[in-house]
Amino acid sequence: MKSLTAPHILDGNAIAAAIKAEVAAEIEQLRAHGIRPGLTVVMVGNHPASEVYVRNKVKTSASLGIVGEMLTPPESITADEMLTLIAALNARDDVDGILIQLPLPRHIDAKRLLEAVAPEKDVDGFHPVNVGRLQTGQPALAPCTPAGIIEMLRRAKVPVAGQNAVVVGRSDIVGKPMAMLLLHGNATVTICHSKTKDLASFCRSADILVAAIGKAGMITPEMVRPGAVLIDVGMNRVTSQTEFDRFFAGDAKREAAFQKNGSVLMGDIDPHAFELASYYTPVPGGVGPLTIAMLMANTVRAARLRRGLSVS
Repeated sequence: MKSLTAPHILDGNAIAAAIKAEVAAEIEQLRAHGIRPGLTVVMVGNHPASEVYVRNKVKTSASLGIVGEMLTPPESITADEMLTLIAALNARDDVDGILIQLPLPRHIDAKRLLEAVAPEKDVDGFHPVNVGRLQTGQPALAPCTPAGIIEMLRRAKVPVAGQNAVVVGRSDIVGKPMAMLLLHGNATVTICHSKTKDLASFCRSADILVAAIGKAGMITPEMVRPGAVLIDVGMNRVTSQTEFDRFFAGDAKREAAFQKNGSVLMGDIDPHAFELASYYTPVPGGVGPLTIAMLMANTVRAARLRRGLSVS
């Protein structure tokens, strides 16, 4: 059974571009008052994939007028040395946002390090102080991916209030804050996870279904109510021909990419389920682009909050 109307694609690239344009305009206003937001990204060791991602963050910040800085301490750095580095960044007035790129070497306690970042500079929104502020509805720096999804729904005029929202995944980075933001939007929220009994029945009850599991195609068409809004946070790499054929048979464009690269990206939702949706986020090009856009927005928000300026 298909959706009664053709599904609408939630274009993450277009929405991210709009957010970044607004951020650039806000930065221009701040610069007129002698304020230029600063973002420092810390990446420990040599991680080629992460390095590309981090450089993209710094490049994007510079293009918008944020002072971007990338620090790359060696993998041999000790936990105490990292804490000293974070303390120095906390003390710098020209740094409004601090982002610790994960993963970290095994000998460094990531939780301890993330909690060492000053809450007012925690642009990832992971510090317990920001988690508490988010829960209690106070001005806070919210995790970028969930905040981006809320912005996407708002800008696409997708109703949230009064809707049944199901979040599949309970991570501190996406699942839990996503549920809280939907609750603040007056949705009725259910959180599901690996121990949930009869996951399919919960998913079928969803007006808004957010999949943040990390398993390719785990949400099948049979688990989706026709007309639901499908938000796919997953980013999985399909490498086998059998798995590719299961999800993308007949898709000539993806087939060409698969044969060329030996893999393609897909989300946590079986793409056949998108035919049932009223709105859905593609992978790639859906939720992903919003994460960096919201990081930029969080950096500006941090700059304003630190100086006692009003925020929306």
